[in-house]
Amino acid sequence: MPDTIQTLASLNIELPKPPAAVASYIPVRLDGTLAFVSGQLPFVDGKLPHTGLVGNDVGLEQAQGLARTCAINALAALHEYAGGLDNIEGIVKVGVFVACGPNFADHPKVANGASELFQQVFGDSGRHARAAVGCSSLPLSAPVEVEVIARLRNAL
Repeated sequence: MPDTIQTLASLNIELPKPPAAVASYIPVRLDGTLAFVSGQLPFVDGKLPHTGLVGNDVGLEQAQGLARTCAINALAALHEYAGGLDNIEGIVKVGVFVACGPNFADHPKVANGASELFQQVFGDSGRHARAAVGCSSLPLSAPVEVEVIARLRNAL
């Protein structure tokens, strides 16, 4: 069985406490061997480090880092609600939402911040299907939001 926490440590990542829901939903919904992680914002210590539109207020590299932070928050939620990260068999699908103006076209590059992290943590089982879409705004003026579907080794 993999030691995912050790893998995270080798990447200099310490899982935060999962962010609390900011509206009327649950952080993770389990259905058999699937874990559906609600959209995660790039909270760091309970705050958004950047707000606004990618391409205007937030640069591409910053947005990629924020997508990575969203992915770390998703891992924290999976760790707490899905039986620990070693119960994750793989990442099935990732949805990345990018708050941007109509001329921004690098959504896939932003989404790579999350996708590459999942592949670093889970190897080939971290490879996933993905959607990267632009939108005019996100909750709390966050520039990026990431949702995840993961497959569990053991249903809870």
